[in-house]
Amino acid sequence: MTFVAIIGAALGFMVLIILHELGHFTAAKAVGMRVERFALFFPPLLLRKKIGETEYALGSIPAGGYVKISGMTPDEDLPDEVRTRAYYSQPVWKRVVVIAAGPLVNFVLAFILLLVVFAFIGTESVSDRVGTIERGYPAAGVLEPADRIVSVDGRSGGPEQLSEAISDNRCAEQPPRKGCRSSEPVNLVVERDGRRQQVQLNPIYDPAAERTRLGFAYAPGPREVLPFLPAVALTADRFALITWETIKVPARLFDAEKRKEITGIVGTYEITRRTILDDAADVVGILGVISLGLAVINMFPFLPLDGGHIFWAVVEKIRRRPVPFSVMERAGVVGFMLVMVLFVIGFTNDLGRLTGEGFDVR
Repeated sequence: MTFVAIIGAALGFMVLIILHELGHFTAAKAVGMRVERFALFFPPLLLRKKIGETEYALGSIPAGGYVKISGMTPDEDLPDEVRTRAYYSQPVWKRVVVIAAGPLVNFVLAFILLLVVFAFIGTESVSDRVGTIERGYPAAGVLEPADRIVSVDGRSGGPEQLSEAISDNRCAEQPPRKGCRSSEPVNLVVERDGRRQQVQLNPIYDPAAERTRLGFAYAPGPREVLPFLPAVALTADRFALITWETIKVPARLFDAEKRKEITGIVGTYEITRRTILDDAADVVGILGVISLGLAVINMFPFLPLDGGHIFWAVVEKIRRRPVPFSVMERAGVVGFMLVMVLFVIGFTNDLGRLTGEGFDVR
């Protein structure tokens, strides 16, 4: 099953890459640009086949893909018959259409996948029973899987209301630090094997959750499928939320705690693989989230990202003359450094999770 999960996760990423690059490719062909190469993965190339004027290739580094259009740099030396169809010979609107087509495919795909989850597959609900219990937290050794939390400090309700009641017990230290105990214990009524008992536990502060916790998660319940129109509304809401959270990723570089939350290629792959192992149906939603994240990040206005090409095309339109390539090169160095910083931080965080606490896929 692990081998199947590895292949499944890899295929999922391949599909996202192929569709993204296919968006660029289709748009470029549609507006009359000359496409030299359509490649899945990065060089060195393993396979190549030329059909017409375009070479189709498979690279050896499975970290992306690319569409090579003639004249992507203004000073590229091209024959006269090619120059008229080169990228920088085209009006700004055509360049914007071609570059935006890749992220647009990911945006549309993300919306469709999330809608499929909410309207057809269903989302996993939360039961009223204790599921996993985290080591090092107060619940460890006191609560047991399948326990039912009846009330917290006299307050009853569903999992969300009970979690709020637990987090209402603030840390004794202000500002709170990781692991500090609440000033007062919470009184839990727990039902186990048909019998009720009372326990007292002091929640501790979790900076990642920004609240006090006892360290347990509720067990999953049955899947819930929404009617189509409410599913569309929920999809739009989650689409906007994920987009906004992704936009804020660069700001996390300046916050030590938030920086630990950044995930790279290894992390997204591992989460997808484990999701396939736990519940293959959830992989549709995971791929939707990844597709949306890729689209948003690609639209950041930094070269070599798609958003960087669009940004400089718009600048050219506003100033009504081409932007010197030297200026774009210098801006591209800054953008590339930012992308590499995000990549390195995400990669080191992923290694820490793989060798330490692991990835939370629920």
